[in-house]
Amino acid sequence: MMPNLFSDTLFQLVHSLEKAEKRHFKLYIKRSSAKEDLKIIRLFDALDKLADYDEKVLLKTLKDISKPQLANLKTHLYKQLLASLRLLKTNENIDLKLSEHLDNARLLYNKGLKIQSLHILEKAKEVARAHQKMNFLVQAISLEKKIETLHITRSTLEKTELLAEEALEISAHIDRVTKLSNLALLLYRWYVKNGHARNVEDEKDIRSFFKSSLPKDGDAINGFYEKLYLYQSYCWYAFIRQDFLMYYRYSQKWIDLFYEDEVMMSVETGHYIKGMHNLLNAHFDLRNFKAFQKTLDQFEAFAKTPVAQQHDNFRTHTSIYINSAKINQFLMKGDFKEGIAIVPEVEAKLHEYSLFVDTHRIVVFNYKFASLYFGAGEYHKAIDYLHMIINDNQQGLRNDLQCYARLMHLLCHYEIGNEEILESLIKSVYRFFARMKNLTIVEEAIFTFLRHSFNVKAKFLKPELEQFLKKIKHLEKNRFETRSFAYLDVISWVESKVYEKPMSEIIHAKYMKSRHRR
Repeated sequence: MMPNLFSDTLFQLVHSLEKAEKRHFKLYIKRSSAKEDLKIIRLFDALDKLADYDEKVLLKTLKDISKPQLANLKTHLYKQLLASLRLLKTNENIDLKLSEHLDNARLLYNKGLKIQSLHILEKAKEVARAHQKMNFLVQAISLEKKIETLHITRSTLEKTELLAEEALEISAHIDRVTKLSNLALLLYRWYVKNGHARNVEDEKDIRSFFKSSLPKDGDAINGFYEKLYLYQSYCWYAFIRQDFLMYYRYSQKWIDLFYEDEVMMSVETGHYIKGMHNLLNAHFDLRNFKAFQKTLDQFEAFAKTPVAQQHDNFRTHTSIYINSAKINQFLMKGDFKEGIAIVPEVEAKLHEYSLFVDTHRIVVFNYKFASLYFGAGEYHKAIDYLHMIINDNQQGLRNDLQCYARLMHLLCHYEIGNEEILESLIKSVYRFFARMKNLTIVEEAIFTFLRHSFNVKAKFLKPELEQFLKKIKHLEKNRFETRSFAYLDVISWVESKVYEKPMSEIIHAKYMKSRHRR
């Protein structure tokens, strides 16, 4: 079971630091060597040694510090840690570097050195344009205009006119970026809450929201960020609707943006990592086996580069997405036993990165682990992971996985033969699906079969299974029904019973057949 995130923000920050960052902080703080600063080093060391945050233990360690003093010291330490990190990381991060330029320009202006301030702003704007940082340009131009308006700077009329035109152009750009990034964010939140579109009504609502939210001046969309958020919006729009071909096309466009302007790989590394995750998911959904492997190889090679290793966020999410892709590969090949073998390693990584991993990601991994154990016929182990999802108290988080975790849980008990709880479990899961408006023809057929199977003797069950398979097999091409199959491969599960073969064999045979066709 994954631990809860640490409860104290300062404790989280201290434990996120690398050795070089800790060393830099101590050198930075000892330069001033004030008594108060020496106290915060003791506090820093005490926090660093704690495995879990415990204020009582902390106060015992720092005996000369009272509880009210501790609160003030923690605030002071937090600010000093951020100041130290800013000093250390400014040259590694373009946003911090530009922020430093702007701060310097303001300081010079406040000293009355207006021309020097304008020179710094001009150089900073060149760097910002090269890195597509239009938000910074807004602030830089604002200060430029203020200086030009309030003082005689001997700037030419032509330069002043260009400044006004630039301000209008950037304003329009920022407006489009804001609308598109809002659209991408809201579509993603819809997916995190609901998963794929459940029915025609969901599809209609999403389409209407998407079309009405696109910028009216769509023809003007240009530049890295406008295109990035446009492609992300189309990705989520397609993924929610299970239009996996569109999802693949826009995931590829998303990644191609970085290959067209390679400097952005180090500027917006997080977006590249997320894009690779989506591209891998698209290949998985379309069963593009060769393209999946090629993309995974590229992603694993990228994970070893200095850019990917630069920050905790990048290291964490690259690791998480690569492990997610590897599990998906085992699932689509039917190699469940091999997949189970890497579960402890993946869990260890999740534990290592527990400070940075969100609850949603943990829920997804637990569902993937359960799917591996279910496919391998290890139903008790699958139930353990499904309980972690079912017992999760996060309201409104992946209602779709909450539904299908309960369905898989029900099928596990069916396989184990827990007849004494099956009847009540069927009713409970059915009610949950109905409440979440998640019942489709496939789910209705599953519940009907399970209820009916109580009255059928084992030797007469095969014809019933064959009828059940016939009933759901033709729904594989129905977009709203394939939602069910995307979460739980019920068809392969029934086929394994009809043909009396392990589920892993059934899925692997489909993989081999599909691979030879492509």
